[in-house]
Amino acid sequence: MSGDALSQDPAELRRRIDTTKAHPARVYDVFLGGKDNYPVDRAAAAAALSANPRGYLDVRHNRDFMRRAVNTLAKEDGIRQFLDIGTGLPTAENVHQIAQRVIPDSRVVYVDNDPVVLAHARALLTSGPEGVTDYIDADFKNPAQILEQAAKILDFDQPIALCLVAILHFVEDEEAYPIVRGLVDALPSGSRLVLSHLTEDLNPENIRAVQRTYTERGFTFVLRSRAEVERFFTDSGLELVEPGVVPAHHWHPDDAAPVPEQPEAEYLATLDAIDKVRYHDINDVTDADINVYAALGRKA
Repeated sequence: MSGDALSQDPAELRRRIDTTKAHPARVYDVFLGGKDNYPVDRAAAAAALSANPRGYLDVRHNRDFMRRAVNTLAKEDGIRQFLDIGTGLPTAENVHQIAQRVIPDSRVVYVDNDPVVLAHARALLTSGPEGVTDYIDADFKNPAQILEQAAKILDFDQPIALCLVAILHFVEDEEAYPIVRGLVDALPSGSRLVLSHLTEDLNPENIRAVQRTYTERGFTFVLRSRAEVERFFTDSGLELVEPGVVPAHHWHPDDAAPVPEQPEAEYLATLDAIDKVRYHDINDVTDADINVYAALGRKA
């Protein structure tokens, strides 16, 4: 457990939290039905939902891809170490919960640089008794710090799954590709890269409207083509695992997403559109709904 990160003075944490600007992790939290966000984040999520009323399916299917990928790696490949960068706020379910259900002694290191995530990091560290979880307060753009801290928990002589789920579209090309390559270079043979990324290949009108709502709020928001997403793997010397780079809902879809428990109809009627999202069944997805590529790569 990273005492340095979690022992930060609460006043210092509050100083770091900017409630006047939306933050990607907190906007994502809104779409997942979380409570750890601010009015400015809800406004950004509501604007995105207005631009693309079924855009919540991108967020929810992105999250479900992560669930299926971690489950697959633990069950089928025996991967027991995970480095999750751009973790976001704790939600159901987190990587360690998925992995440790299959392999109880799995080790998971989470990385994020949002002080709100740090403030809730203890919720991420509820490891099972046989496993280990840790949290690193660090920026994706400082991979040396991430690797140095992660090596205190993870064994870099054994395969590690590097999870970069919905983070790279917030990073420009000149930083994104070299950083991913450097992270992968540090991993041992047999390691995996779990990656998802927004694209305009699939339904450009919808996602460009969403892109505008984010860039107007000061976010870097880079939509990449299939070839540009594949480049994260080929530049890093990784072999793409079947089915390759595909829309998120087509990546090993056999394990259907769980349907949220439904509230009373009277209560549901009182909610606004953004609050109803958490109760939607995402299994009614069509190809016209999704703007996220997902893929898994293996290091020889």
